[in-house]
Amino acid sequence: MHCPFCRHGDSRVIDSRTAEDGASIRRRRQCPACGRRFSTLETSSLTVVKRSGAQQPFSRDKVVAGVRKACQGRPVSDDDLALLAQQVEETVRASGSAQIEAHEIGLAILGPLRELDEIAYLRFASVYSAFTSLEDFERAIATLRAEHDALRAEEDGHPSVPPAAGP
Repeated sequence: MHCPFCRHGDSRVIDSRTAEDGASIRRRRQCPACGRRFSTLETSSLTVVKRSGAQQPFSRDKVVAGVRKACQGRPVSDDDLALLAQQVEETVRASGSAQIEAHEIGLAILGPLRELDEIAYLRFASVYSAFTSLEDFERAIATLRAEHDALRAEEDGHPSVPPAAGP
């Protein structure tokens, strides 16, 4: 780490602390040449590999921008979108890999978006999964309905699997 004051090529770590968000480390350093102190903030990098092979840093803002289009006209707040982006980042970081395929980010968006707003989920899934026919929408809606029916059955105290028919 170069000293920002004298540009000396080395520094000594005096103190290290986890930053408030828990995703970075704040280090207090001292330059052995000029003796001045300075702080650094270290974060782990997460690189997104796009279909074209291009690489770029992960951005929560890009997640929010992509999902915001699907949420137009829906009762979804900016805070909801920020939380969704945080959940997506936590999911992709949990993979333990420094590089993640763009496709994996899309998959990580689908679950939290379904919980947030089912209409926005269908909009996003229709583009992300490249729906090409009404049957694609019908399958997605049927899956959502089946999940709703199973939840209602559990809430009502009924088993989610219908009993087998007798002989």
